[in-house]
Amino acid sequence: MENGQGLTSFEVMIDATDASFETDVLARSEQAVIVVDLWAPWCGPCKQLGPIIEKVVAETNGQAELVKINIDENPGAAQAFQVQSIPAVYAVKDRQVVDGFVGAQGEPAVKEFVDKLLDGSEPSEVDLLVEAGDEVSLGRALELEPGHEAATQALALLFLDAGNNEAALEILETIPDTPEARHLKALARTGESTPADDIEARLEAILAVVKGDDEARREFVDLLEVLGPEDPRTGVFRRKLTAALY
Repeated sequence: MENGQGLTSFEVMIDATDASFETDVLARSEQAVIVVDLWAPWCGPCKQLGPIIEKVVAETNGQAELVKINIDENPGAAQAFQVQSIPAVYAVKDRQVVDGFVGAQGEPAVKEFVDKLLDGSEPSEVDLLVEAGDEVSLGRALELEPGHEAATQALALLFLDAGNNEAALEILETIPDTPEARHLKALARTGESTPADDIEARLEAILAVVKGDDEARREFVDLLEVLGPEDPRTGVFRRKLTAALY
C-alpha cells in the first residue's frame, strides 16, 4: 500500500477502518510498535497534533508505524480504546496497549513519547514523579526537567482544583502555547471548570463590546476555550466574534 508520496504505507502511515483494525493494528503490532492516532474532522486539536505525530513517527524510519483512525467513521475502534475525548494516541505492541496520551501535545512531548516506545528503557525519574501526580512529586519533576509539559499541566490542574488560579497561570506560561495549555489558561482566567448554564447569555453580552474592549475580547475567547471545540456553540460564537470584529 502506498501513500501519495510513493512511500509504502508502513514507512509513513495508513488510514485504518473498523474492518481493517485487526490487520492494520492488532496483527501488525506483533511485528512492530503501532502508534494509533484517533481523530475526527471537526476536532481542531487533532488537526494541530496530526502533522506533529506524522513527522515524529516518520523520523523513526520504520521503527514505529502510524495508523490514523477517523472515529466518526469507525466507532468500533473508538469503543475498543474506550475513547472519551480526542485527539487520543495509543501505542500498541503484541496486541496490547502499552502507552498513550490524550490531548494535543507539542513536538518535544510527542518525540519523547515515541522515543520511549522504541528504546524500551525503564521510566525515567521524571516519568515516575509525573505518574505519582502529587504536588511535591510534580514540583520535583520540574526541578529535574524545567518546562516538562506533562508535569506542568498536571501541576496546573492541581492548582486549579485548589482554587489557586494565579499559580496555575504563572506555571503555564513556562510551556508552549498548545491547545491543552490554552484550555487550562482559560479555566484559570475565567474560574470556570465546566460551562456554566448562563454561558450563552454571557457570550452574547460580551459580544456587544468586544470590538473596542481587549479585556472583553480575551474573556470571550476564554469562554469559548472552556466550551471546547467539540461543543457546537463554539463554532457559532466564533463566527459571531468574527462578524463583530470585522
